[in-house]
Amino acid sequence: MAWLITTLIVVPLVGALLVGATRNYARGVALAFNLITAIGAFQLWRSFDSTLPGLQLVERHSWIPAIGAEYLVGIDGLSLLLVILTSLVFPFALLAQSRPAGDRGFCALMLIMQAALYGTFTAQNFVLWFLFYEMSLIPAFLLIKIWGGEKRDRAATKFFLYTFLGSVAMLLSFLGIYFARGTFDFAGLGDLAKTGDLLTGNIKWLAFAGIFLGLAVKVPLFPFHTWLPDAYETAPTGVSMVLTGTLSKMGVYGFVRLLLPLFPNEIATLGPWLLTLAVCSIVIAPLAAWAQSDLKRMVAYLSINHLGYCMLGLFAVTAATERPLVETQAALSGVFMQIFNHGITAAALFYFVGLLEQRRGLRGIDDFGGLMQRAPLLCGWMSVAMFSSLGLPGLNGFIGEFLIFKGSFAIAASFTAVAVIGLLFTAVVFMRAMQSLFSGPFVETGVAFAELRSNEKWVIIPVTLLMFAIGIAPQFLFNIFNSTVVQMARLFA
Repeated sequence: MAWLITTLIVVPLVGALLVGATRNYARGVALAFNLITAIGAFQLWRSFDSTLPGLQLVERHSWIPAIGAEYLVGIDGLSLLLVILTSLVFPFALLAQSRPAGDRGFCALMLIMQAALYGTFTAQNFVLWFLFYEMSLIPAFLLIKIWGGEKRDRAATKFFLYTFLGSVAMLLSFLGIYFARGTFDFAGLGDLAKTGDLLTGNIKWLAFAGIFLGLAVKVPLFPFHTWLPDAYETAPTGVSMVLTGTLSKMGVYGFVRLLLPLFPNEIATLGPWLLTLAVCSIVIAPLAAWAQSDLKRMVAYLSINHLGYCMLGLFAVTAATERPLVETQAALSGVFMQIFNHGITAAALFYFVGLLEQRRGLRGIDDFGGLMQRAPLLCGWMSVAMFSSLGLPGLNGFIGEFLIFKGSFAIAASFTAVAVIGLLFTAVVFMRAMQSLFSGPFVETGVAFAELRSNEKWVIIPVTLLMFAIGIAPQFLFNIFNSTVVQMARLFA
């Protein structure tokens, strides 16, 4: 069944070709191929043995032997979790996006980006991983550049420059590792790092800095985050959903797959500084969101805040001198759950902002008021997404945050105590937004504010039910990555 991963990567590319050749029904064709990939991801889940650690369904072929490049793909619990997340977010984004001009090109680029993400989350050789990584950035740049809002040129250029410079730094670092060690294989490099430093002297710090920069930009981690609000604000609704739901996860995934296994000593040495950056992301981002009048920028800054929780958990378990096994497992499980839950919830929040913008033509917090009386269903479902992002018990957002704080408090108590302040600021931001949007004074627009339509309900209801399902009975997700978490925790401990 190893061919399943390759099939999952190829199917969206075939779909992109057919969408490009289709004059009409581009979105229908794209959604049909999304359905095929969702079935493939489900079959991958069924074929995955969650009781076994390590890679499964590995497919390996010689590619460019002269430089040590192989076609090597496989999945563990984290990879499978991200494949499932990608399979959920993309059809959600396509359904949410109003039909743009040049619909064929839009749908084709979305499918190409989906294929690249599948490759990024399953590739186990750096050359292959880097090609997929870069392949995902090109469609994202074009989607912002062509279909973005007023400041799309500036936002797309900023997005490209940040990610390109980070990618170049990461590529140079891995070239240095290859010349020193003679392999691009992740598992092989990880085994070498267990016995000692991959590199010596100042070279190891340069390599570490290059990989760290490339991944920190992609997360993004404070202070490398300044490209994100502009990109998310300008991008079309469906593209913003994909950027926050899946593309941002490439950075966190890269930390888990590349930086932590290859440079454990360097991370331990810089532990307090890295934890400080994570805490800054958690605390400063909601303060910036508080100051925003644009709903889309507000959600964008809160996305930085929630990904900061992931970095807090990762840096806590790798930078601490003492790592209790149970608490390490709790923190890592929280990180993995937060990756998945943030992808679902943040995408839903961008969708609701898009619905408000469609109805009003504006998306400022002060452009609305009294919506609870005009559109109670829309406000009710949107409130669920907000409370999920806030971490209300019973919804999916609570699970990951609770586990991260539970594990991190036992390992890095002082940093975690400061990070808790971010929860308070996030609550203030959401309460302010809900009061202004739902319960504030009426804002007369001259146009009736429409309630949820039937096609919008078909998009919202399944996603909201998933939030409740994970919040009430999350074990079906834990079963996917438990063995991976146990393996990583033993390695760190």
